[in-house]
Amino acid sequence: MKLLKLSILLMLVINCDGKTKTEEKAVDNNKQKKKEITAKAIEQFKYNDYVLSSDGEKAVRDWSLFQELSTQTSYLKSADITFFTDKKDTLKVFLDSLKSTVPSVINTEPVNARLSALETKLLKLNNDLVLDNYSTESKLTSIKEYLVANSNLIFVINKKIEFDKNDVGRPEDE
Repeated sequence: MKLLKLSILLMLVINCDGKTKTEEKAVDNNKQKKKEITAKAIEQFKYNDYVLSSDGEKAVRDWSLFQELSTQTSYLKSADITFFTDKKDTLKVFLDSLKSTVPSVINTEPVNARLSALETKLLKLNNDLVLDNYSTESKLTSIKEYLVANSNLIFVINKKIEFDKNDVGRPEDE
């Protein structure tokens, strides 16, 4: 009888010890998956980060939604992802309003195309950031894609303003 009790106790200790190791491995895996998105990681992205020219700033000065997007993008560069983890419906309404309030001086097909690309990248970023089981590397890739799309929009705005400024027109035929 004592031998039976001893063998049962031994089996319980062995089984409990095995579960503990499995749980420890699971906790370690979760810690690896939940690496934080840091400003340092975002700063190390390699891409052309364009800023608005002085004429471009004048053109978008009254475009309040673009100003808000620029502010949120600067927060994103410092690893504040709050705006980008908002509900998708809220972001969609914001983006629709952004696209419908483009100032007439820059309301061209290339600018609208870049806005559509930015919308796609922002919504993808939102999807990736709200998923808990998505790897940090994939989230960082989505952040970079969004930042590139934003930079491309700024580049096209600058080019549109520059083209309009340098357009001298054709001489009239006589």
